Amino acid sequence: MGGTPSPPRFQYGSAFISTRRNWWYRGAVDAIIPYKEILQMYWEKATSFVNAQCDGLEPWQLVGLTFSSTLVSVWLHGFLFQSESLTSRTKKQFFKLLRKMPFIGAIIQKKIDEALNDVTSSLSFLKDEKDYIKALPEQGMSQPEVLEKMKEYSSKGDVRWQDGKVSGTVYSGEEKLTRLLVKVYEEFAWSNPLHPDIFPGLRKMEAEVVRIACTLFSGGPNSCGAMTSGGTESILMACKAYRDLAYERGIKQPEMLVPVSAHAAFDKAAHYFGLKLIHIPLTKAMEVDVQAMRRAISKNTAMLVCSAPQFPHGIMDPIEEVAELAVKYKIPFHVDACLGGFLIAFMDKAGFPLKHPFDFRVKGVTSISADTHKYGYAPKGSSVVLYSDKKYRSYQFFIAPDWQGGIYASPSVAGSRPGGIIAACWATLMHIGESGYVEATKRIIKTARFLESELRKIDSIFILGKPEVSVLSIGSDTFDIYRLSNLLAAKGWNLNVLQFPSSIHLCITQLHTKSGVAEQFLKDVKDSIEEIMKDLDAKTTGMGAIYGMAQSVPDRSLVAEISQAYLDGLYSTDVPCSEKHMNGSPSHH
Repeated sequence: MGGTPSPPRFQYGSAFISTRRNWWYRGAVDAIIPYKEILQMYWEKATSFVNAQCDGLEPWQLVGLTFSSTLVSVWLHGFLFQSESLTSRTKKQFFKLLRKMPFIGAIIQKKIDEALNDVTSSLSFLKDEKDYIKALPEQGMSQPEVLEKMKEYSSKGDVRWQDGKVSGTVYSGEEKLTRLLVKVYEEFAWSNPLHPDIFPGLRKMEAEVVRIACTLFSGGPNSCGAMTSGGTESILMACKAYRDLAYERGIKQPEMLVPVSAHAAFDKAAHYFGLKLIHIPLTKAMEVDVQAMRRAISKNTAMLVCSAPQFPHGIMDPIEEVAELAVKYKIPFHVDACLGGFLIAFMDKAGFPLKHPFDFRVKGVTSISADTHKYGYAPKGSSVVLYSDKKYRSYQFFIAPDWQGGIYASPSVAGSRPGGIIAACWATLMHIGESGYVEATKRIIKTARFLESELRKIDSIFILGKPEVSVLSIGSDTFDIYRLSNLLAAKGWNLNVLQFPSSIHLCITQLHTKSGVAEQFLKDVKDSIEEIMKDLDAKTTGMGAIYGMAQSVPDRSLVAEISQAYLDGLYSTDVPCSEKHMNGSPSHH
Protein backbone atom coordinates (compact mmCIF):
# COMPACT_ATOMS: atom_id res chain seq x y z
CA MET A 1 0.00 0.00 0.00
CA GLY A 2 1.12 3.54 -0.69
CA GLY A 3 3.47 2.60 -3.59
CA THR A 4 6.49 0.47 -4.21
CA PRO A 5 9.45 1.20 -1.89
CA SER A 6 12.89 1.92 -3.41
CA PRO A 7 15.13 -1.11 -3.79
CA PRO A 8 17.45 -1.58 -0.82
CA ARG A 9 20.45 -1.79 -3.16
CA PHE A 10 19.85 1.82 -4.30
CA GLN A 11 19.69 2.93 -0.67
CA TYR A 12 22.94 1.20 0.12
CA GLY A 13 24.54 2.75 -2.98
CA SER A 14 23.43 6.26 -1.96
CA ALA A 15 24.81 5.80 1.52
CA PHE A 16 28.06 4.48 0.13
CA ILE A 17 28.46 7.45 -2.26
CA SER A 18 27.65 9.89 0.53
CA THR A 19 30.21 8.23 2.82
CA ARG A 20 32.89 8.41 0.09
CA ARG A 21 32.11 12.06 -0.58
CA ASN A 22 32.45 12.94 3.12
CA TRP A 23 35.68 10.97 3.38
CA TRP A 24 37.12 12.78 0.35
CA TYR A 25 36.07 16.16 1.73
CA ARG A 26 37.67 15.51 5.13
CA GLY A 27 40.83 14.28 3.41
CA ALA A 28 41.05 17.43 1.30
CA VAL A 29 40.55 19.64 4.35
CA ASP A 30 43.22 17.72 6.29
CA ALA A 31 45.64 18.14 3.38
CA ILE A 32 45.07 21.90 3.22
CA ILE A 33 45.46 22.55 6.96
CA PRO A 34 49.31 22.42 7.03
CA TYR A 35 49.50 24.93 4.13
CA LYS A 36 46.98 27.14 5.86
CA GLU A 37 49.09 27.15 9.01
CA ILE A 38 52.25 27.98 7.03
CA LEU A 39 50.50 30.86 5.24
CA GLN A 40 49.13 32.14 8.51
CA MET A 41 52.61 32.08 10.03
CA TYR A 42 54.09 34.13 7.16
CA TRP A 43 51.15 36.51 7.27
CA GLU A 44 51.72 37.14 10.97
CA LYS A 45 55.41 37.76 10.34
CA ALA A 46 54.61 40.19 7.52
CA THR A 47 52.05 42.13 9.55
CA SER A 48 54.44 42.26 12.52
CA PHE A 49 57.19 43.62 10.28
CA VAL A 50 54.93 46.29 8.77
CA ASN A 51 53.58 47.28 12.18
CA ALA A 52 57.13 47.57 13.52
CA GLN A 53 58.12 49.83 10.63
CA CYS A 54 55.08 52.03 11.18
CA ASP A 55 55.57 52.21 14.94
CA GLY A 56 55.71 55.82 16.02
CA LEU A 57 54.18 57.20 12.81
CA GLU A 58 51.19 59.44 13.07
CA PRO A 59 48.02 58.81 11.00
CA TRP A 60 48.71 61.66 8.56
CA GLN A 61 52.14 60.17 7.86
CA LEU A 62 50.61 56.77 7.10
CA VAL A 63 48.13 58.41 4.73
CA GLY A 64 50.95 60.34 3.04
CA LEU A 65 53.08 57.22 2.61
CA THR A 66 50.14 55.30 1.20
CA PHE A 67 49.34 58.11 -1.25
CA SER A 68 52.93 58.59 -2.42
CA SER A 69 53.58 54.85 -2.78
CA THR A 70 50.40 54.56 -4.87
CA LEU A 71 51.59 57.39 -7.13
CA VAL A 72 55.00 55.73 -7.50
CA SER A 73 53.34 52.40 -8.34
CA VAL A 74 51.13 54.01 -11.00
CA TRP A 75 54.13 55.86 -12.49
CA LEU A 76 56.23 52.70 -12.47
CA HIS A 77 53.47 50.74 -14.22
CA GLY A 78 53.12 53.47 -16.85
CA PHE A 79 56.90 53.61 -17.32
CA LEU A 80 57.37 49.87 -17.72
CA PHE A 81 54.29 49.04 -19.78
CA GLN A 82 54.23 51.22 -22.89
CA SER A 83 53.76 50.57 -26.60
CA GLU A 84 57.51 51.11 -27.04
CA SER A 85 59.77 48.66 -25.24
CA LEU A 86 61.82 49.72 -22.22
CA THR A 87 65.01 48.73 -24.04
CA SER A 88 64.22 50.98 -26.99
CA ARG A 89 63.31 53.92 -24.78
CA THR A 90 66.46 53.45 -22.69
CA LYS A 91 68.63 53.47 -25.80
CA LYS A 92 66.95 56.63 -27.07
CA GLN A 93 67.46 58.39 -23.75
CA PHE A 94 71.09 57.30 -23.61
CA PHE A 95 71.87 58.65 -27.07
CA LYS A 96 69.92 61.82 -26.34
CA LEU A 97 72.08 62.47 -23.27
CA LEU A 98 75.19 61.59 -25.27
CA ARG A 99 74.39 64.25 -27.86
CA LYS A 100 74.09 66.85 -25.10
CA MET A 101 77.66 66.26 -23.90
CA PRO A 102 79.79 69.24 -25.03
CA PHE A 103 82.68 67.53 -26.87
CA ILE A 104 80.94 64.36 -28.09
CA GLY A 105 77.77 66.24 -29.08
CA ALA A 106 79.73 68.60 -31.33
CA ILE A 107 81.40 65.69 -33.16
CA ILE A 108 78.06 63.95 -33.67
CA GLN A 109 76.42 67.12 -34.95
CA LYS A 110 79.25 67.67 -37.42
CA LYS A 111 78.78 64.17 -38.81
CA ILE A 112 75.02 64.72 -39.03
CA ASP A 113 75.52 67.96 -40.96
CA GLU A 114 77.83 66.18 -43.40
CA ALA A 115 75.27 63.40 -43.89
CA LEU A 116 72.49 65.95 -44.40
CA ASN A 117 74.53 67.68 -47.08
CA ASP A 118 75.19 64.33 -48.77
CA VAL A 119 71.50 63.46 -48.76
CA THR A 120 70.45 66.85 -50.11
CA SER A 121 73.07 66.82 -52.87
CA SER A 122 72.11 63.25 -53.85
CA LEU A 123 68.44 64.09 -54.46
CA SER A 124 68.26 63.95 -58.24
CA PHE A 125 64.83 65.54 -58.37
CA LEU A 126 66.24 68.79 -56.93
CA LYS A 127 69.00 69.18 -59.50
CA ASP A 128 68.87 71.53 -62.49
CA GLU A 129 65.90 73.42 -61.04
CA LYS A 130 66.50 77.10 -61.76
CA ASP A 131 63.22 78.69 -60.77
CA TYR A 132 59.96 77.91 -58.96
CA ILE A 133 56.50 79.40 -59.14
CA LYS A 134 55.91 80.73 -55.63
CA ALA A 135 52.75 82.78 -56.08
CA LEU A 136 49.61 82.73 -58.20
CA PRO A 137 50.00 84.32 -61.63
CA GLU A 138 48.42 87.77 -61.67
CA GLN A 139 46.41 86.75 -64.72
CA GLY A 140 45.37 83.18 -65.30
CA MET A 141 47.12 81.22 -68.06
CA SER A 142 45.28 80.13 -71.16
CA GLN A 143 44.66 76.41 -71.59
CA PRO A 144 47.41 76.07 -74.27
CA GLU A 145 49.84 77.83 -71.91
CA VAL A 146 48.95 75.50 -69.02
CA LEU A 147 49.34 72.43 -71.24
CA GLU A 148 52.70 73.65 -72.49
CA LYS A 149 53.89 74.21 -68.93
CA MET A 150 52.59 70.76 -67.98
CA LYS A 151 54.64 69.19 -70.80
CA GLU A 152 57.71 70.96 -69.46
CA TYR A 153 57.14 69.48 -66.02
CA SER A 154 56.33 65.96 -67.25
CA SER A 155 59.59 65.85 -69.25
CA LYS A 156 61.77 66.54 -66.20
CA GLY A 157 64.07 63.82 -64.89
CA ASP A 158 66.55 61.45 -66.49
CA VAL A 159 64.91 58.12 -65.67
CA ARG A 160 62.57 56.90 -68.42
CA TRP A 161 60.20 54.38 -66.89
CA GLN A 162 58.81 53.69 -70.37
CA ASP A 163 62.05 51.86 -71.22
CA GLY A 164 61.48 49.25 -68.49
CA LYS A 165 64.50 50.25 -66.40
CA VAL A 166 62.61 51.05 -63.21
CA SER A 167 61.82 48.62 -60.40
CA GLY A 168 58.06 48.53 -59.80
CA THR A 169 56.61 52.07 -59.81
CA VAL A 170 54.67 51.81 -63.09
CA TYR A 171 53.09 48.40 -63.51
CA SER A 172 51.47 48.75 -66.92
CA GLY A 173 51.87 52.04 -68.80
CA GLU A 174 50.00 50.64 -71.81
CA GLU A 175 48.96 53.52 -74.11
CA LYS A 176 45.58 51.98 -74.99
CA LEU A 177 44.70 51.64 -71.31
CA THR A 178 45.95 55.17 -70.61
CA ARG A 179 43.64 56.65 -73.25
CA LEU A 180 40.68 54.78 -71.74
CA LEU A 181 41.49 56.00 -68.22
CA VAL A 182 41.71 59.63 -69.40
CA LYS A 183 38.19 59.38 -70.86
CA VAL A 184 36.83 57.69 -67.74
CA TYR A 185 38.35 60.29 -65.42
CA GLU A 186 36.92 63.05 -67.57
CA GLU A 187 33.44 61.57 -67.07
CA PHE A 188 33.81 61.29 -63.26
CA ALA A 189 36.21 64.19 -62.55
CA TRP A 190 33.76 66.01 -60.26
CA SER A 191 32.25 62.97 -58.54
CA ASN A 192 32.66 62.12 -54.86
CA PRO A 193 31.59 58.87 -53.15
CA LEU A 194 30.83 60.88 -50.02
CA HIS A 195 27.55 61.73 -51.77
CA PRO A 196 26.07 58.43 -53.01
CA ASP A 197 22.67 60.06 -53.49
CA ILE A 198 24.18 62.45 -56.04
CA PHE A 199 26.52 59.90 -57.65
CA PRO A 200 24.72 56.54 -57.34
CA GLY A 201 26.58 55.08 -60.32
CA LEU A 202 29.90 55.72 -58.60
CA ARG A 203 28.65 53.94 -55.48
CA LYS A 204 27.75 50.94 -57.61
CA MET A 205 31.23 50.94 -59.20
CA GLU A 206 32.97 50.97 -55.82
CA ALA A 207 30.76 48.19 -54.47
CA GLU A 208 31.46 46.09 -57.57
CA VAL A 209 35.24 46.59 -57.29
CA VAL A 210 35.12 45.33 -53.68
CA ARG A 211 32.92 42.35 -54.56
CA ILE A 212 35.15 41.40 -57.52
CA ALA A 213 38.17 41.47 -55.18
CA CYS A 214 36.33 39.32 -52.61
CA THR A 215 35.59 36.78 -55.34
CA LEU A 216 39.22 36.77 -56.53
CA PHE A 217 40.44 36.04 -53.00
CA SER A 218 37.91 33.25 -52.37
CA GLY A 219 35.68 35.21 -50.01
CA GLY A 220 32.38 33.71 -48.89
CA PRO A 221 28.94 35.32 -48.95
CA ASN A 222 29.71 37.28 -45.77
CA SER A 223 33.04 38.60 -47.07
CA CYS A 224 33.21 42.36 -47.56
CA GLY A 225 35.62 45.24 -47.76
CA ALA A 226 36.27 48.83 -48.80
CA MET A 227 38.29 50.80 -51.31
CA THR A 228 41.15 52.96 -50.03
CA SER A 229 43.73 55.35 -51.44
CA GLY A 230 46.52 52.77 -51.42
CA GLY A 231 48.21 49.93 -49.60
CA THR A 232 49.18 52.02 -46.60
CA GLU A 233 45.60 53.08 -45.93
CA SER A 234 44.35 49.52 -46.44
CA ILE A 235 46.80 48.30 -43.79
CA LEU A 236 45.95 51.20 -41.49
CA MET A 237 42.26 50.34 -41.71
CA ALA A 238 42.81 46.67 -40.82
CA CYS A 239 44.98 47.66 -37.85
CA LYS A 240 42.42 50.21 -36.67
CA ALA A 241 39.65 47.61 -36.92
CA TYR A 242 41.54 45.04 -34.87
CA ARG A 243 42.62 47.61 -32.32
CA ASP A 244 39.00 48.61 -31.69
CA LEU A 245 37.99 44.94 -31.55
CA ALA A 246 40.73 44.35 -28.97
CA TYR A 247 39.45 47.26 -26.88
CA GLU A 248 35.98 45.71 -26.93
CA ARG A 249 37.47 42.40 -25.77
CA GLY A 250 39.00 44.16 -22.77
CA ILE A 251 42.57 44.41 -24.07
CA LYS A 252 43.85 47.77 -22.85
CA GLN A 253 47.26 47.67 -24.53
CA PRO A 254 46.80 45.89 -27.89
CA GLU A 255 49.82 44.33 -29.56
CA MET A 256 50.33 43.20 -33.13
CA LEU A 257 52.85 40.56 -34.14
CA VAL A 258 54.47 41.61 -37.40
CA PRO A 259 57.38 40.05 -39.34
CA VAL A 260 60.41 42.34 -39.65
CA SER A 261 59.97 42.05 -43.43
CA ALA A 262 56.36 43.35 -43.37
CA HIS A 263 55.61 46.74 -44.87
CA ALA A 264 56.46 49.85 -42.84
CA ALA A 265 52.77 50.79 -42.97
CA PHE A 266 52.36 48.53 -39.93
CA ASP A 267 54.92 50.67 -38.08
CA LYS A 268 52.94 53.72 -39.16
CA ALA A 269 49.69 52.14 -37.90
CA ALA A 270 51.32 51.38 -34.53
CA HIS A 271 52.50 54.99 -34.32
CA TYR A 272 49.15 56.49 -35.33
CA PHE A 273 46.87 54.21 -33.32
CA GLY A 274 48.90 53.60 -30.15
CA LEU A 275 49.46 49.90 -30.84
CA LYS A 276 52.47 48.04 -29.55
CA LEU A 277 54.42 46.59 -32.47
CA ILE A 278 56.30 43.36 -31.81
CA HIS A 279 58.63 42.48 -34.66
CA ILE A 280 59.03 38.77 -35.36
CA PRO A 281 62.37 37.58 -36.86
CA LEU A 282 62.77 35.66 -40.11
CA THR A 283 64.21 32.24 -40.83
CA LYS A 284 67.20 31.75 -43.13
CA ALA A 285 64.67 31.33 -45.96
CA MET A 286 63.52 34.94 -45.25
CA GLU A 287 60.09 33.69 -44.09
CA VAL A 288 58.60 34.74 -40.76
CA ASP A 289 59.65 32.42 -37.93
CA VAL A 290 56.35 30.78 -36.93
CA GLN A 291 57.72 29.41 -33.65
CA ALA A 292 58.97 32.86 -32.66
CA MET A 293 55.53 34.25 -33.44
CA ARG A 294 53.90 31.56 -31.32
CA ARG A 295 56.17 32.43 -28.38
CA ALA A 296 55.31 36.14 -28.75
CA ILE A 297 51.55 35.60 -28.45
CA SER A 298 50.13 36.98 -25.20
CA LYS A 299 46.82 38.04 -23.69
CA ASN A 300 47.36 41.44 -25.35
CA THR A 301 47.83 40.14 -28.90
CA ALA A 302 45.28 41.91 -31.13
CA MET A 303 46.37 40.67 -34.56
CA LEU A 304 48.85 38.49 -36.45
CA VAL A 305 50.38 39.53 -39.78
CA CYS A 306 51.91 37.79 -42.80
CA SER A 307 52.86 39.00 -46.29
CA ALA A 308 51.98 37.47 -49.64
CA PRO A 309 54.60 38.27 -50.77
CA GLN A 310 56.69 40.63 -48.66
CA PHE A 311 58.19 43.71 -50.33
CA PRO A 312 61.94 43.42 -49.61
CA HIS A 313 62.66 39.91 -50.93
CA GLY A 314 59.43 38.79 -52.59
CA ILE A 315 59.02 35.81 -50.24
CA MET A 316 55.64 34.31 -49.33
CA ASP A 317 55.25 33.89 -45.56
CA PRO A 318 53.94 30.51 -44.25
CA ILE A 319 50.34 31.68 -44.09
CA GLU A 320 48.78 28.28 -43.35
CA GLU A 321 51.00 27.75 -40.29
CA VAL A 322 50.30 31.21 -38.88
CA ALA A 323 46.59 30.73 -39.58
CA GLU A 324 46.66 27.68 -37.31
CA LEU A 325 47.94 29.92 -34.51
CA ALA A 326 45.19 32.43 -35.27
CA VAL A 327 42.51 29.76 -34.98
CA LYS A 328 44.02 28.17 -31.87
CA TYR A 329 44.33 31.45 -29.95
CA LYS A 330 41.28 33.16 -31.52
CA ILE A 331 43.30 36.10 -32.88
CA PRO A 332 42.48 38.05 -36.08
CA PHE A 333 44.96 37.36 -38.88
CA HIS A 334 45.78 39.86 -41.66
CA VAL A 335 47.48 38.87 -44.92
CA ASP A 336 49.16 41.81 -46.65
CA ALA A 337 49.00 41.14 -50.40
CA CYS A 338 49.30 44.81 -51.38
CA LEU A 339 52.28 44.24 -53.64
CA GLY A 340 51.48 40.98 -55.41
CA GLY A 341 47.83 40.35 -54.66
CA PHE A 342 46.67 40.81 -58.24
CA LEU A 343 49.42 38.49 -59.45
CA ILE A 344 49.10 35.59 -57.02
CA ALA A 345 45.32 35.53 -57.57
CA PHE A 346 45.97 34.53 -61.21
CA MET A 347 49.16 32.46 -60.94
CA ASP A 348 47.37 29.12 -60.86
CA LYS A 349 45.50 29.82 -64.12
CA ALA A 350 48.69 31.27 -65.60
CA GLY A 351 50.43 27.92 -65.13
CA PHE A 352 52.55 28.92 -62.10
CA PRO A 353 50.67 27.52 -59.08
CA LEU A 354 51.87 28.64 -55.66
CA LYS A 355 53.05 26.01 -53.19
CA HIS A 356 50.48 27.00 -50.57
CA PRO A 357 47.13 28.86 -50.47
CA PHE A 358 47.12 32.38 -49.10
CA ASP A 359 43.58 33.79 -49.20
CA PHE A 360 40.21 33.25 -47.49
CA ARG A 361 40.39 29.55 -48.34
CA VAL A 362 42.79 29.31 -45.39
CA LYS A 363 40.82 29.02 -42.16
CA GLY A 364 41.96 31.75 -39.82
CA VAL A 365 42.64 34.47 -42.41
CA THR A 366 40.29 37.29 -41.45
CA SER A 367 41.48 40.13 -43.70
CA ILE A 368 43.52 40.81 -46.84
CA SER A 369 44.93 44.02 -48.33
CA ALA A 370 45.63 44.19 -52.07
CA ASP A 371 46.54 47.11 -54.32
CA THR A 372 44.53 47.55 -57.50
CA HIS A 373 47.02 50.25 -58.54
CA LYS A 374 49.92 47.79 -58.77
CA TYR A 375 49.29 44.54 -60.63
CA GLY A 376 45.63 45.47 -60.93
CA TYR A 377 46.97 48.12 -63.37
CA ALA A 378 44.54 50.81 -62.16
CA PRO A 379 45.86 54.38 -61.78
CA LYS A 380 47.60 55.36 -58.56
CA GLY A 381 45.41 55.98 -55.57
CA SER A 382 43.36 52.78 -55.34
CA SER A 383 43.52 49.68 -53.16
CA VAL A 384 41.15 47.34 -51.33
CA VAL A 385 41.00 45.99 -47.80
CA LEU A 386 38.88 42.86 -47.49
CA TYR A 387 37.40 41.00 -44.52
CA SER A 388 36.15 37.43 -44.20
CA ASP A 389 33.09 38.68 -42.30
CA LYS A 390 31.21 41.97 -41.92
CA LYS A 391 31.67 41.84 -38.14
CA TYR A 392 35.33 42.82 -38.65
CA ARG A 393 34.67 45.65 -41.12
CA SER A 394 32.31 47.39 -38.70
CA TYR A 395 35.30 48.18 -36.47
CA GLN A 396 36.97 49.97 -39.40
CA PHE A 397 34.18 52.51 -39.78
CA PHE A 398 34.18 55.93 -38.13
CA ILE A 399 30.87 57.46 -37.04
CA ALA A 400 30.31 60.78 -35.27
CA PRO A 401 26.61 60.74 -34.34
CA ASP A 402 26.57 64.05 -32.43
CA TRP A 403 28.20 66.47 -34.91
CA GLN A 404 26.19 69.66 -35.45
CA GLY A 405 26.67 69.26 -39.18
CA GLY A 406 24.70 66.03 -39.10
CA ILE A 407 25.51 62.40 -38.50
CA TYR A 408 28.98 61.91 -39.99
CA ALA A 409 30.01 58.43 -41.12
CA SER A 410 32.95 57.38 -43.29
CA PRO A 411 34.29 53.92 -44.16
CA SER A 412 37.98 54.87 -44.24
CA VAL A 413 40.37 57.69 -43.36
CA ALA A 414 39.28 60.21 -45.99
CA GLY A 415 35.91 61.91 -46.12
CA SER A 416 35.76 63.22 -49.66
CA ARG A 417 37.47 60.95 -52.15
CA PRO A 418 38.22 61.33 -55.89
CA GLY A 419 35.45 59.53 -57.75
CA GLY A 420 37.52 59.60 -60.92
CA ILE A 421 40.05 57.20 -59.38
CA ILE A 422 37.31 54.75 -58.34
CA ALA A 423 35.73 54.89 -61.80
CA ALA A 424 39.12 54.40 -63.46
CA CYS A 425 39.82 51.38 -61.25
CA TRP A 426 36.46 49.85 -62.17
CA ALA A 427 37.07 50.55 -65.86
CA THR A 428 40.51 48.88 -65.68
CA LEU A 429 39.08 45.69 -64.19
CA MET A 430 36.31 45.61 -66.79
CA HIS A 431 38.66 46.30 -69.71
CA ILE A 432 41.39 43.79 -68.85
CA GLY A 433 39.14 40.99 -67.62
CA GLU A 434 40.24 37.64 -66.25
CA SER A 435 41.93 36.49 -69.46
CA GLY A 436 43.94 39.72 -69.65
CA TYR A 437 45.15 39.38 -66.07
CA VAL A 438 46.10 35.74 -66.61
CA GLU A 439 48.15 36.59 -69.71
CA ALA A 440 49.88 39.51 -67.99
CA THR A 441 50.68 37.31 -64.99
CA LYS A 442 52.08 34.63 -67.28
CA ARG A 443 54.46 37.11 -68.96
CA ILE A 444 55.62 38.64 -65.67
CA ILE A 445 56.24 35.37 -63.81
CA LYS A 446 57.97 33.87 -66.84
CA THR A 447 60.30 36.89 -66.97
CA ALA A 448 60.91 36.73 -63.22
CA ARG A 449 61.79 33.01 -63.36
CA PHE A 450 64.15 33.63 -66.29
CA LEU A 451 65.95 36.48 -64.50
CA GLU A 452 66.23 34.49 -61.27
CA SER A 453 67.71 31.51 -63.08
CA GLU A 454 70.30 33.63 -64.90
CA LEU A 455 71.23 35.77 -61.89
CA ARG A 456 71.90 32.66 -59.81
CA LYS A 457 74.55 31.68 -62.37
CA ILE A 458 76.56 34.85 -61.74
CA ASP A 459 79.46 34.46 -59.31
CA SER A 460 79.80 36.87 -56.36
CA ILE A 461 76.07 37.62 -56.06
CA PHE A 462 73.12 35.64 -54.70
CA ILE A 463 69.32 35.78 -54.58
CA LEU A 464 67.83 36.06 -51.09
CA GLY A 465 65.41 33.25 -50.26
CA LYS A 466 63.27 31.45 -52.81
CA PRO A 467 60.96 34.05 -54.34
CA GLU A 468 57.79 32.72 -55.95
CA VAL A 469 56.33 35.88 -57.41
CA SER A 470 57.83 39.01 -59.07
CA VAL A 471 60.52 40.43 -56.75
CA LEU A 472 64.19 39.41 -56.91
CA SER A 473 66.46 40.62 -54.11
CA ILE A 474 70.20 40.57 -54.85
CA GLY A 475 72.99 40.45 -52.26
CA SER A 476 76.73 39.79 -52.21
CA ASP A 477 79.33 38.42 -49.81
CA THR A 478 82.15 39.56 -52.09
CA PHE A 479 81.61 43.30 -52.51
CA ASP A 480 79.42 46.16 -51.32
CA ILE A 481 76.13 45.55 -53.13
CA TYR A 482 75.43 49.29 -53.12
CA ARG A 483 78.28 49.74 -55.59
CA LEU A 484 76.33 47.55 -58.01
CA SER A 485 73.29 49.77 -57.43
CA ASN A 486 75.35 52.87 -58.27
CA LEU A 487 76.79 51.39 -61.45
CA LEU A 488 73.40 50.18 -62.63
CA ALA A 489 72.04 53.67 -61.96
CA ALA A 490 74.78 55.00 -64.22
CA LYS A 491 73.42 52.73 -66.95
CA GLY A 492 69.90 54.12 -66.49
CA TRP A 493 68.46 51.54 -64.07
CA ASN A 494 66.50 52.56 -60.99
CA LEU A 495 66.36 49.74 -58.41
CA ASN A 496 65.16 49.60 -54.80
CA VAL A 497 67.90 49.84 -52.17
CA LEU A 498 67.32 47.62 -49.09
CA GLN A 499 68.93 47.19 -45.68
CA PHE A 500 69.27 44.57 -42.91
CA PRO A 501 70.74 42.81 -44.85
CA SER A 502 72.29 45.06 -47.50
CA SER A 503 70.70 44.24 -50.83
CA ILE A 504 68.94 45.68 -53.87
CA HIS A 505 65.84 44.40 -55.59
CA LEU A 506 64.07 44.48 -58.92
CA CYS A 507 60.28 44.33 -58.96
CA ILE A 508 59.29 42.95 -62.37
CA THR A 509 56.34 44.60 -64.13
CA GLN A 510 54.81 44.40 -67.60
CA LEU A 511 57.44 46.86 -68.82
CA HIS A 512 60.19 44.33 -68.08
CA THR A 513 58.48 41.74 -70.28
CA LYS A 514 59.15 43.81 -73.41
CA SER A 515 61.60 42.30 -75.86
CA GLY A 516 65.24 42.71 -74.85
CA VAL A 517 64.68 44.41 -71.47
CA ALA A 518 65.48 41.39 -69.28
CA GLU A 519 68.51 40.51 -71.43
CA GLN A 520 69.79 44.10 -71.17
CA PHE A 521 69.44 44.00 -67.39
CA LEU A 522 71.50 40.81 -67.18
CA LYS A 523 74.19 42.27 -69.44
CA ASP A 524 74.42 45.46 -67.39
CA VAL A 525 74.62 43.47 -64.13
CA LYS A 526 77.46 41.32 -65.51
CA ASP A 527 79.33 44.33 -66.90
CA SER A 528 78.95 46.24 -63.62
CA ILE A 529 80.18 43.31 -61.53
CA GLU A 530 83.17 42.89 -63.83
CA GLU A 531 84.04 46.54 -63.23
CA ILE A 532 83.60 46.18 -59.44
CA MET A 533 85.86 43.12 -59.32
CA LYS A 534 88.72 45.18 -60.76
CA ASP A 535 88.88 47.17 -57.51
CA LEU A 536 87.09 45.55 -54.59
CA ASP A 537 88.40 48.18 -52.16
CA ALA A 538 86.90 51.17 -53.97
CA LYS A 539 84.82 53.40 -51.73
CA THR A 540 81.05 53.46 -52.15
CA THR A 541 79.62 56.95 -52.56
CA GLY A 542 76.24 58.60 -53.13
CA MET A 543 73.02 57.10 -51.74
CA GLY A 544 74.72 53.71 -51.46
CA ALA A 545 77.20 55.14 -48.99
CA ILE A 546 74.38 56.81 -47.07
CA TYR A 547 72.51 53.51 -46.76
CA GLY A 548 75.68 51.73 -45.69
CA MET A 549 76.34 54.35 -43.06
CA ALA A 550 72.73 54.34 -41.87
CA GLN A 551 72.81 50.61 -41.11
CA SER A 552 75.86 51.00 -38.88
CA VAL A 553 74.45 53.82 -36.75
CA PRO A 554 73.20 52.45 -33.40
CA ASP A 555 71.19 55.59 -32.66
CA ARG A 556 68.24 55.15 -35.04
CA SER A 557 66.92 58.61 -34.16
CA LEU A 558 69.91 60.01 -36.06
CA VAL A 559 68.87 58.04 -39.14
CA ALA A 560 65.35 59.40 -38.77
CA GLU A 561 66.75 62.94 -38.49
CA ILE A 562 68.74 62.48 -41.68
CA SER A 563 65.71 60.99 -43.44
CA GLN A 564 63.79 64.16 -42.66
CA ALA A 565 66.12 65.96 -45.07
CA TYR A 566 64.68 63.82 -47.85
CA LEU A 567 61.11 64.65 -46.83
CA ASP A 568 61.96 68.35 -46.57
CA GLY A 569 63.46 68.10 -50.05
CA LEU A 570 60.14 66.99 -51.50
CA TYR A 571 58.69 70.40 -50.69
CA SER A 572 61.76 72.49 -51.40
CA THR A 573 61.44 75.53 -53.68
CA ASP A 574 65.06 76.60 -53.14
CA VAL A 575 67.64 76.38 -55.91
CA PRO A 576 70.32 73.78 -55.00
CA CYS A 577 73.78 75.21 -54.38
CA SER A 578 76.05 72.15 -54.78
CA GLU A 579 76.36 68.82 -56.58
CA LYS A 580 78.00 65.51 -55.72
CA HIS A 581 78.24 62.42 -57.86
CA MET A 582 78.19 58.68 -57.19
CA ASN A 583 81.18 56.56 -58.09
CA GLY A 584 80.69 55.03 -61.51
CA SER A 585 77.85 57.39 -62.43
CA PRO A 586 77.74 60.34 -64.83
CA SER A 587 76.84 63.84 -63.71
CA HIS A 588 73.12 63.47 -64.39
CA HIS A 589 72.86 60.94 -61.55
